Amino acid sequence: MTSSESPSNLAEWLQRVEALHPSEIDLGLARIAQVSRQMKLPSIAKKVITVAGTNGKGSTVCMLYSILAAAGYKVGTYTSPHLVHYNERVRINGKPVSDELLCDAFERVDHAREDISLTYFEFGALTAFDIFSRADLDVAVLEVGLGGRLDAVNLIDPDIAVLTTIALDHTDWLGETREEIGTEKAGIFRAGAPAVCGEVDLPLTVINHAQSLAADLMRRGEVYDFSKHDDENISGMQVWDWNGTRAGERISLVNLPLPSLPLVNAATCLQALHQLDMDIPEQAIREGLINANLPGRYQRLDKPVPILLDVAHNPEAASYLAERLQEEKHTGRLYALLGMLSDKDTDEVLTIMHPVIDEWAVCNLDTPRAIAADQLQAKLTELGASRVETCANASAALEVLLDQVSEDDLLIIFGSFFTVGAALEALSIVP
Repeated sequence: MTSSESPSNLAEWLQRVEALHPSEIDLGLARIAQVSRQMKLPSIAKKVITVAGTNGKGSTVCMLYSILAAAGYKVGTYTSPHLVHYNERVRINGKPVSDELLCDAFERVDHAREDISLTYFEFGALTAFDIFSRADLDVAVLEVGLGGRLDAVNLIDPDIAVLTTIALDHTDWLGETREEIGTEKAGIFRAGAPAVCGEVDLPLTVINHAQSLAADLMRRGEVYDFSKHDDENISGMQVWDWNGTRAGERISLVNLPLPSLPLVNAATCLQALHQLDMDIPEQAIREGLINANLPGRYQRLDKPVPILLDVAHNPEAASYLAERLQEEKHTGRLYALLGMLSDKDTDEVLTIMHPVIDEWAVCNLDTPRAIAADQLQAKLTELGASRVETCANASAALEVLLDQVSEDDLLIIFGSFFTVGAALEALSIVP
């Protein structure tokens, strides 16, 4: 395909889009706003929820969708990155859109942009917005890619802004303190609109920004909260209670089923959904919580051996993963397959996970951003790990570990979307 030829399939479109802009990341809304005006994009949905945060964005989007779908609404979700196939990023009613829909939308964006150089993420966001605008959606749920204030998703004005957590990640782009990062993430707030925050310890910059906009700041621990407890009727079963607000009135739900995804994000979802002014029956909430499953987020597989996949790639996510593993009190050995990117806080992640894992296999990843497997091995050896296998890629590491892991053990695959995606491909599992 030459530069003048129109791409004929999704792979060729993605190749073209990747080559359009000199930088992978170039934060700012000027380019995408200009192309949006030239496309004359209409509204993308009757209601829009935008989700930002260091961790928990994907699981929050997943549970928002699952509950809304159970209530009978037509929902579009835009998330990133994908694990295996690009189509995972753009879903309608939970199903990835087709190559054909994506290619048609890529064509429209490409025609409208003229000589404006869009980044890969900007092009993809406009493609999703174009598809959603033609789908007659009740709700669009948008996941911020990086930060919030200058992210392409922030082109769309949300009816509700959700902020999950604020921790140190992407510091080269967002700032080196929680206060600086909070300023960027709070950029998704809108004047007078609900801003639901799952972070209890909110930086003052977030609070001040909400006040400056007169946004309706809804903080966990103040406006809404949750608690987990034993089920009174079923021995060994745990449930949870939620309390929050709707239209200024206190409301509560009791004995809810535990989701497979983080409970704190489920609580934040419920507070956000109750601000939508839409009919969401309690039964839909219960069904949605039970049905919400997200590939690569504490995802369990039983075959060929017990496997757990999680994209945890920063200290906050690693702490959550380690805590859940320790709570489960495994009787067998815990094996880990790890691959990470060099721009992450590798040392802290390994420090958190090392005490939990019995045996390691580390691998290279198919990206120039990856940290080399031998570097990971050296770091783990320094921490006191006695046995660390180094492998050329995730598939090779998986092959090594599958020969060692028994039915009583657990294999944990984590460290990056690249790691989990490569493992899913090696296992022939479609997300």
